[in-house]
Amino acid sequence: MFLGTYEPRLDDKGRLILPAKFRDRLDGGLVITRGQEHCLYVFSRDAFSKVLEKLQQAPLTSKQARSYTRVFLSGANDQVPDRQGRITIPAILRGYADLERDLVVIGSGDRVEIWDRKAWNDYLADNEAQFADLEDEIIPGVL
Repeated sequence: MFLGTYEPRLDDKGRLILPAKFRDRLDGGLVITRGQEHCLYVFSRDAFSKVLEKLQQAPLTSKQARSYTRVFLSGANDQVPDRQGRITIPAILRGYADLERDLVVIGSGDRVEIWDRKAWNDYLADNEAQFADLEDEIIPGVL
């Protein structure tokens, strides 16, 4: 499980050093792709395979499913971190997430998310108050 918040920097070659706590789960390979809210998702290969299986269950007749699958998979990039735990974020994904030098990497359970630091801070400013003030179940019967 991926948990926590880290603030690494992107180097001049578009590389990011993964947080040490995440490396064991990702050292066998990972897939990085577009995520919601213009962040990037990083999955272990096994977790990505499970997501792909679910996507393949969507009916081909669903335009929304086809569109989501195209965008999600067309940006996907598989790689293996180097010995220092670095991964290279392709230019197309850096552009999508508007990544500059200062990043935030968060653990989101089954995946890691990579955010531009300003975008993450703006997201938190918009959502933390709502989170703190929730009175009803978020997911009925679960949480």
